[in-house]
Amino acid sequence: MYRQNGSMISEFVLLGLSSSWETTIFLTLTFSLLYVGIILGNLFIVFLIITDSHLQSPMYFLLANLSFIVVGLSTTAVPKLISDILNECKVISFQGCMTQICFIHIMGGVEMVLLIAMAFDRYMAICKPLHYLNIMSPKRCVSFVALGWVVGVVHAMFQFSFVVNLPFCGPNKIDSFYCDFPRVIKLACTDGTKFEFVIAANSGFMTMGTFFLLLLSYVFILITVWKRSSRDLSKALVTLSAHITVVVLFFTPCMFLYVWPFPTTSVDKYLFIVDFAITPVLNPVIYTLRNKDMKIAITRLNKKRYYVRLC
Repeated sequence: MYRQNGSMISEFVLLGLSSSWETTIFLTLTFSLLYVGIILGNLFIVFLIITDSHLQSPMYFLLANLSFIVVGLSTTAVPKLISDILNECKVISFQGCMTQICFIHIMGGVEMVLLIAMAFDRYMAICKPLHYLNIMSPKRCVSFVALGWVVGVVHAMFQFSFVVNLPFCGPNKIDSFYCDFPRVIKLACTDGTKFEFVIAANSGFMTMGTFFLLLLSYVFILITVWKRSSRDLSKALVTLSAHITVVVLFFTPCMFLYVWPFPTTSVDKYLFIVDFAITPVLNPVIYTLRNKDMKIAITRLNKKRYYVRLC
């Protein structure tokens, strides 16, 4: 051990999910298949949107960026999780832990802004269709993505600045399969109450604020549609169902960890499997099988492949 950023710890031990051999085989196969599905499914969405001229609209531009971010968020934790399941010694270096924390919060911040942008896009498309293309211009869509990265980086660096210089002299065991601020702060050899408050206030406010802003936008959309015609309400619900599903799946673990800060149980690590593995693998299913334009685009792609083979 050597002194690292004012600490005597050079690595952390991740306790992971399970230690039994039977469970290890099951978890390895499950998470490997999920990760392959995440990569192939989400990158297929990006490829389809880039190559299909009929999908060059603001909503699909934002969806392509969301799919890319989803892959990045999963990659910060799932490959390490699979590797640790197979290894008896589940360690991560101090630098690796801090890097993982930063990327998780950067990607999470970007995803939250993109979800807000997609909700705003649906609001404009449904409530103000005549002004939609003027408001959701290519420049504004790029601005949304750029804003997402700025928010993500500022959010992560703000919390990172409080944690990186804390003294860690032991213990070094984290009861999870990934590093995050709440778990790491509890290992500091100092009173971390004020740091816990800062982290909870920052992440908790961002999580709850984004969640309620999204819910508010969906309520406004449904009320607007209902006032115009009650018959169109079911169509609006179908259109928004995919977005609402993603929002609920993504924010439920975040609220459990950050709104009720620093739990003493290990339940949160199982909940975050939803954010790192379940929601990302469902993302392509939700946005393709329940989206008419995407299904038509897949059909066009299959026809192109068929014509190429004939030639």
